[in-house]
Amino acid sequence: MASAATASLCCRLARLPVAPYAARRPPPPSARCSASSAAQSPDAVEREYADLNLRPLYPNRGHHLRIRQHVNPLSSSFSEPTEPPEWKDVLKDPLLPLMVDIGCGSGRFLIWLAKNSSERRNYLGLEIRQKLVERSQFWVTELRLRNVYFMFANATVSFNQIVSSYPGPLSLVSILCPDPHFKKRHHKRRVLQPQLVDSITKSLCLDGRVLLQSDVLEVAADMRERFDGYSDVFEHVDCIDKDLRCDNEGWLLDNPMGIRTEREIHAELEGATIYRRMYQKTRNVRH
Repeated sequence: MASAATASLCCRLARLPVAPYAARRPPPPSARCSASSAAQSPDAVEREYADLNLRPLYPNRGHHLRIRQHVNPLSSSFSEPTEPPEWKDVLKDPLLPLMVDIGCGSGRFLIWLAKNSSERRNYLGLEIRQKLVERSQFWVTELRLRNVYFMFANATVSFNQIVSSYPGPLSLVSILCPDPHFKKRHHKRRVLQPQLVDSITKSLCLDGRVLLQSDVLEVAADMRERFDGYSDVFEHVDCIDKDLRCDNEGWLLDNPMGIRTEREIHAELEGATIYRRMYQKTRNVRH
């Protein structure tokens, strides 16, 4: 009986289609390189932010969270504006100039700036994925930082309400490697919509700056085009600050912040180009 069953199984296996040779070959060198880069990325991030020593600060909650990479900001769950905080309760000196990072991700970038930057300013991170905000704020509390705060918010609908309540000047807004939403029908999900551009333009103080950055040229060009449309309000910083060098296409050659974002680290490991553009508000908005 056992012999008959074995013979029957062998016959069925023999009749199974054989995968073509190309499907069974080892991955090409480029794929192996990409896989190697992915394996190196977490280590590279740890090295970049080593002085924060964040890993021991999140005990029993998982240093690496299971987070959805993409969310739909047009969902009804993100349509209600987020109420601003009591600034004096979350920041030591709410009259200092404010930097807002839209889509701040894990928050490491802002936490590093809050801890290490020589500039006296406050930092606000807006992020649409709540688990990331909770962990970021946990780190802030553990590090006893009183110049940085994170909020769960859809910046497109909440930016104006939040920032207009801040008692100090808005001096810098950054949008760094936002979700590209490649499909054309999903472009309406991209973070930098006309409503948000208008809010940023009106809220920035005179001489305030906007930093745009992406490792996807199409996304960087789209963001650039939106702010180029406000040429009566903004000038690109290479016209003002000659220390900030640009290439022939007008993209900044160097990172002006002194620290890379996590996405920037991953993209550069994969050999991608980072496209940056920084604007300075030189005139007030004409009403």
